[in-house]
Amino acid sequence: MRSILEERIRIWLADPDSSVAYAEQLEGKWAVRVAQESREATTVWFWPRERSLEYEAYFMPVEVGSSEVLRQALLRNGRAWRAFFALDSEGGLVLRGRVAATEVTLEVLDLILGEIVEMVDVAFKAMLRAQRPV
Repeated sequence: MRSILEERIRIWLADPDSSVAYAEQLEGKWAVRVAQESREATTVWFWPRERSLEYEAYFMPVEVGSSEVLRQALLRNGRAWRAFFALDSEGGLVLRGRVAATEVTLEVLDLILGEIVEMVDVAFKAMLRAQRPV
């Protein structure tokens, strides 16, 4: 699984049409930075585990009393397939998921990254407005 992840990252970085701008391995995790339309970029962290590949991308902070942001996140989870909104240990909103090690392929990694990028592009501005109404 780790070799498949590393191969996919090399392919993303070598592809001039890819939105992957940067990747780095840090303490056993891979950080993959992707250019976005809705904001400058998103970093997706991949953690190869013994039996699974976990991944997470920071989405936005959640201010106290932001029930509309949490409501939107839960509604969007109902349409998600590979990545879901969750709260991190500091209360920030993240996109998170996990796939079995036996299921990791080059194509599955493309689908995971694509879904995270799409979820950020589709949801970020609307959820930011919901948190800070004009």
